[in-house]
Amino acid sequence: METIYTIDSLNQMIEQLEIRQDAEWCAIKDEIDEIKENLKPLNLIRNTVEEINETVGFKSNLAQSAISIGIGYLAKRFVVGKSNSTFKNIFGSLLQLVVTNLVSKPHESSKEAS
Repeated sequence: METIYTIDSLNQMIEQLEIRQDAEWCAIKDEIDEIKENLKPLNLIRNTVEEINETVGFKSNLAQSAISIGIGYLAKRFVVGKSNSTFKNIFGSLLQLVVTNLVSKPHESSKEAS
């Protein structure tokens, strides 16, 4: 910090600090938005699938599809369970299809990073 001798230089310094504060608040807000986006359940699942693919080395679409189908099946079993009700079975199958499709779609942030 430099020594301030005049009111004009003091006002300039205050203005610079206010601009810096606004920029830092915007950066904090952006970071919070990114954290909230990453904590959404679907994004948590996608990130987990991506990490499994990277760790195990799954590069083929077949392996990624199998993981997506497995997650869809687990979602169906978790929500519906084993049921003799036709309506619940149809609902479970639709849920499995939706979850499988959502998990298998590419993540938006990975598109932007490319």
